[in-house]
Amino acid sequence: MNTLLNVRTLATCGGAVALALSISAAQAQEWPTQDVRLVVPYAPGGTTDVLSRRVADLLQDELGANVVVENRPGAGSTVATGRLARGGRDIDHTILMASPGHTIGAAIYPDLTYDPVEDFVFIQNLIDIPNVMVVPASSPYNDVLEFIEAAKERNMTFSHSGVGSSIHMSGELFKALTETNMTAVPFAGSGAALPALLGGDVNVSFENMPTVFPHIQTGDLRALAVTSAERSEYLPDVPTLSEIGEHNLDQFVTTAWFGLIAHNSFPEEASAAMQEALEEVMNREEFTSFVTQLGAEKGTLAGDDFKAFVAEEVARWDEVAADAGIRQE
Repeated sequence: MNTLLNVRTLATCGGAVALALSISAAQAQEWPTQDVRLVVPYAPGGTTDVLSRRVADLLQDELGANVVVENRPGAGSTVATGRLARGGRDIDHTILMASPGHTIGAAIYPDLTYDPVEDFVFIQNLIDIPNVMVVPASSPYNDVLEFIEAAKERNMTFSHSGVGSSIHMSGELFKALTETNMTAVPFAGSGAALPALLGGDVNVSFENMPTVFPHIQTGDLRALAVTSAERSEYLPDVPTLSEIGEHNLDQFVTTAWFGLIAHNSFPEEASAAMQEALEEVMNREEFTSFVTQLGAEKGTLAGDDFKAFVAEEVARWDEVAADAGIRQE
């Protein structure tokens, strides 16, 4: 009787242990096991925030977990990024929507406490938005080469949405490559910069496509070129700066890119789950129509390719910032 009881007890205990181990193994493999935090390193309302909230809504359907958006603005995205780099609580369930500020911030803030490449895992580049070189409708310049010739003779002004923005750095890159006389005129965001451009108070801008596209359509602004590698399907008759080629412009390719990154301790199973879910998200009609509304293109880089791209961007903007004397203490 006792022998039978002991066997049954052992069998029961063994089964319980096996079940516990099985559940533990399943839990270890099934990510996420709690809410996912998507950090936006800017204030609510901008492109980064709007994109993040759209992606969060679609992503939670694919992951089967809540995706909670948290805004942590400050110092050109470096406040939130630095906090992510330090790790801490729930770091294996935290992702961040990175943008050009991630690479430009590393160039203009020399005392960052983190490495913008090695301290992070690069999950997926989601979208790329070209900037557009635009002049007011009243401008006498009808193409880029006319503008450059004039800018070598006299000083031109270009507006931007804030120090270190992709709009600002695109202007500085153009100035450096073409060796023209240009003065940056900062505004508190594109909303404030646009009236000055429309009114002819500044000569040119390298604005994001969504901001200027409606005004190009109405004829209030004239598009001279786009900054992407290929012509935009939304402005097919407008050349790229790189195809113009002269005055070192063959080296000018840049976009406002947006993609998800995480701390470099982010689990491999989490990265795999995120990439699988994001592939589904990016194929959904809701995402495709949103990209179209922005005048953007879907991103194609993920993992190591995305990381290599970011490393190249850091080096490029560091050189531009040094040439322009742009450093924030």
